[in-house]
Amino acid sequence: MLLCVPDSAIADVTREIETGPWIAHVSGATPLRVLDPHERRFSVHPLQTFTLARGPEQLDGAWAAVTAESEEARERGFWLASTLGLHPFELADDARPLYHAGAAIASNYLVTLHRAASQLLEAAGAPPEALEPLMRRTIENGFELTGPIARGDWATVERHREAIRAARPELEQLYETLAGATVAIAL
Repeated sequence: MLLCVPDSAIADVTREIETGPWIAHVSGATPLRVLDPHERRFSVHPLQTFTLARGPEQLDGAWAAVTAESEEARERGFWLASTLGLHPFELADDARPLYHAGAAIASNYLVTLHRAASQLLEAAGAPPEALEPLMRRTIENGFELTGPIARGDWATVERHREAIRAARPELEQLYETLAGATVAIAL
């Protein structure tokens, strides 16, 4: 049985299911112990974002984290992921929160970055849709860092700070945090 319910409902739904058959959940951060008292258990988390507006093609090309406590459970998890057309990889149960944090940064914060950058372009009188090809090319280029921090152009970074402070001060802390992280990565 594959549980595709909100994380907060997994334990309650699990307790309603008679023990014996295989049981699995698709949560990214939830540990396997939430499936207690079931012993034949595993998890398959599709590393993908889903919207209600699209269909099963959303799984195309995605990877899947498989967490299992036995070789038989791992084989079942890998089989399920492969059957769904996913690229399975093994993930330790205690690593799930860190893994899911990375997934949230890559997906959710990309939305945040796009919206923040769109606000800055709008404030400058530029069309926000112009950001999409830039963001896609960054991915296509293998996330190679370019721009003023990569070049060590601190005068431009300071002009960014001043402009953001004047036009969208609510985004200044986000810029500072990301600039600091980018400097650490660039070095």
